[in-house]
Amino acid sequence: MANQTHAEPEDGDLIAEDGKLAVPDDVAEAIRTLIRWSGDDPAREGLVDTPRRVARAWREYCSGYGDDPARHLSRVFEEVGGYDEIVLLKDIPFQSHCEHHMAPITGRAHIAYLPKDHVVGISKLARVLHAYARRLQVQERLTAEVADCIWTHLEPQGVAVVIEATHGCMTSRGVRTPGVVMRTSRMMGVFRDDDKSRKEVLALMGLTAA
Repeated sequence: MANQTHAEPEDGDLIAEDGKLAVPDDVAEAIRTLIRWSGDDPAREGLVDTPRRVARAWREYCSGYGDDPARHLSRVFEEVGGYDEIVLLKDIPFQSHCEHHMAPITGRAHIAYLPKDHVVGISKLARVLHAYARRLQVQERLTAEVADCIWTHLEPQGVAVVIEATHGCMTSRGVRTPGVVMRTSRMMGVFRDDDKSRKEVLALMGLTAA
C-alpha cells in the first residue's frame, strides 16, 4: 500500500489500484453536483479529478472521527523527580472545520495542567487536540472537549485550555471581516477555583486574566 498522508483506512475501506483510498461513486457525484451548482463544469479538464481529490481530502480533514483521544493519555509517567508545578504546551497550531459552513478554523491552542500523581508525554497533549480538531467542530466545544478529556483521564489538580482561532465562515463569507481572532477558554480544578493559580497559568501562556 502506498504511503497515506491521512489516517490509515478503517476496516471496510477499499483501496484503488493506485494505492489511494477508493472514493464511492455517490460521494464523487455529490461533489460534481456542488461544482455544477456553483456555476462550473465538472467535466472540464481542470475539474475532472477534483471530486475524488476533495473526497480524499475530507477523509483526512475528518480523520479525528476514527481516533479515540483518550488513548493518547493511557501511558503516564510517575517518576518525575517530585515535579509538582504547571506543565504547559503553548502555541500548538491546529486546523479544523466549522460544522455550520464546513469552512476552515485555523488557530493555536495552549494546554496546561497541574499534575497530581503523574505526567504524560507532552506530544500527547497535541494529539488530543488534533483528535478533536479533525472533526466538524465549533470552537467552544473543541475547547471543552480537550479540557474534559485531560481532566478525566489524567486526574490532575487543574486543567487550563485556551484556544485562539480565525474562522473562514466569518472572513470569507457573511460579514467578511478578516483579522478577527476568537478566544475561548476552559478552566478546571485549581485553575477555576483559585484566582492566583488562574493568573499564573494565563501569564505562562502569555495572556492576561480578565
